[in-house]
Amino acid sequence: MTPERLAQLTRLRRALHQIPEVSGAEEKTAAMVADYLRGHSPDHLLTSLGGHGVAAVYEGRAGGPTVLIRCELDGLPIEELSDHPYRSAHAGRGHLCGHDGHMTMVAALAEDLAAQRPAQGRAVLLFQPAEETGKGAAAVITDPAFQQIAPDYAFSLHNLPGLPVGQVALCSGAANCASRGMRIKLTGKTSHAAAPQDGVSPAGAISQLLPGLVALGSGGDPGADFALVTLTHARLGEAAFGIAPGEGEVWATLRTVTDARMDQLIADAAALAEQVCAAEGLGLSIEFDDVFDACTNHPEAVEVLQAACAAAGHPAQMRDYPQRWSEDFGQFGKRAKAAMFWLGSGEDQPQLHNPDFDFPDAAIPAGAGIFLHTLRNLLG
Repeated sequence: MTPERLAQLTRLRRALHQIPEVSGAEEKTAAMVADYLRGHSPDHLLTSLGGHGVAAVYEGRAGGPTVLIRCELDGLPIEELSDHPYRSAHAGRGHLCGHDGHMTMVAALAEDLAAQRPAQGRAVLLFQPAEETGKGAAAVITDPAFQQIAPDYAFSLHNLPGLPVGQVALCSGAANCASRGMRIKLTGKTSHAAAPQDGVSPAGAISQLLPGLVALGSGGDPGADFALVTLTHARLGEAAFGIAPGEGEVWATLRTVTDARMDQLIADAAALAEQVCAAEGLGLSIEFDDVFDACTNHPEAVEVLQAACAAAGHPAQMRDYPQRWSEDFGQFGKRAKAAMFWLGSGEDQPQLHNPDFDFPDAAIPAGAGIFLHTLRNLLG
């Protein structure tokens, strides 16, 4: 990649960085991406996929597989702490996970594909909405228009703080944990604080649920039986001294390596809540949100990435354990040979979702190069 082209892509990345939009609201981001892609002559440009998703399609000269390269459109509802001239222009929102960098690396492929169409098959550049909530991939896949570009192979990346810029990590099998948010609502009966015996308080149930849920999943090595329950929020009644509470909530994030283990963890957590509430005479409802299935790398797709990384001059370091954080890219792996790799964003880089995170522009050539070699190796 020439210095001039990197400078151009850096300007794109920083323009995207300035307009972060949260999951499901990526209208301006999608419009900027679509405008950029139109300038590089895709054969088809699909918009409004699963919300604000955008896909550019480059047709090959002969029949062959469809290869999808996916990135994410959304930012985070976190205030950015930065003095960069390109810092977020949207209060309370920031590209603090590096999705602006991911988009730029995928957008870079458009210029190469416009200059030289694939020899066979077709390449699809997908800019997916709502990754952070776990809803975007499923929404894109169930959109009727997606059937036009349903892939045989799907590839993605995520930047990884703590790894030197441009260094690659890759694993075969489990790549990212399954997770979901569990919201437990307890319903009793309020009473005067002078007569708590005349009400039904959820205080006792909450005091049992907090340690009980944590005991169901204490973490440890990320093997097949790994389970982690993280308490994220609890609330008891109203903020008042004169009222014995009559309702409350407990929120927890459940995390496992496999979907089967997640099913068991959900069942165990629900059984605990039912048992405690029955003993305390409380009503109970359970809801789930931020649902992410496990992300599993297909062995054939991993081999493709290994070859692409070597050809791009960034040989992959193989790992035998997944990331604990979740990714809805796993949805594509249920329908295609899919794999995700991790690209170093700096040993001293702030952690993902930190308010001072900023994707390093120096990583753009590595990610774009690996994706380009992936496409050329499969499609010519």
